[in-house]
Amino acid sequence: MSKQPSEGRKPRIVVMGGGTGLSVMLRGLKQKPLDITAIVTVADDGGSSGILRNELQMPPPGDIRNVLTALADVEPLMSDMLSYRFPAGSGGLAGHSLGNLILAAITDISGDFVTAVRELSRVFAVSGRVLPAADQAVILHAEMEDGSIVTGESKIPEAQGRIKRLFLEPEQVEPLPEAVQAIKEADAILIGPGSLYTSILPNLLVPKLAEAVLNNTKAIKIFVCNVMTQPGETDGYTVSDHLQAVYDHVGHHLIDYVIVNDGEIPLHVQDVYAEKGAKPVQLDYDVLTSRGYKVIADTLVLFRRYLRHDADKLSEHIWSLVQNWMLRKR
Repeated sequence: MSKQPSEGRKPRIVVMGGGTGLSVMLRGLKQKPLDITAIVTVADDGGSSGILRNELQMPPPGDIRNVLTALADVEPLMSDMLSYRFPAGSGGLAGHSLGNLILAAITDISGDFVTAVRELSRVFAVSGRVLPAADQAVILHAEMEDGSIVTGESKIPEAQGRIKRLFLEPEQVEPLPEAVQAIKEADAILIGPGSLYTSILPNLLVPKLAEAVLNNTKAIKIFVCNVMTQPGETDGYTVSDHLQAVYDHVGHHLIDYVIVNDGEIPLHVQDVYAEKGAKPVQLDYDVLTSRGYKVIADTLVLFRRYLRHDADKLSEHIWSLVQNWMLRKR
């Protein structure tokens, strides 16, 4: 059984990202004695989130709802209820998830999205805190290698070009003070997994969040790399290419440790993903170590209907790193 560092409190870990990969990892992390704060992107503009964002002028709820569901300490039926998506033929409800609608309703009642997230966290006994990166929706833009500008988080992968850089509108969006404070107090900051350009980097483009991660924390910084490339975002990327994108947008060497899958992915699974344009992310170990990154490589994948990180093994590696870091800090 894992032992907690004897410092009188749980280690504080801040997780930054969004999307399915983050939610899978959090289901493993919440089993550890950690004080978790998840900072989640508010750039989503597709599907149910995009509709609610446009019609109700609220931050997009989808990524927040996924993280709340992952960290909720409730019966499986309740989690399934939050994730339930109304099918085609449901009229105006078609495509909406019930959790998104609940967040929209509480936002309307309370007049504030952050309050809605806090209240739903309380109702569903969420382990830790879930914070939007900002209390307003942001628009994500991508400048492509050919000089064209693509606007909208959901449109960027569809452009099928190589991304040169991202920027937000408004550029000087203010983060939640609680998010900045969580970073300052963190023992570990975990970035990824998730869509590199549309889930991970948008958080680091919020100026005061990036500044806090760079200059105002002594936390260990860990990057969890995706298992597969993402069509329209990271086609052909190696592990070091992912980290170079982080460096290019932040302007500094940010990451201490990189956790990456080095297990074989069965050929029949690769074939399924290849039809969608996705391939395994190649581990270029020598490049990473030459740039000063410490690499933890292990077989970290499971395949059922989809290829996912093994949440238990991944969280064990993270927990071990955090324990050792806490002991060195004492």
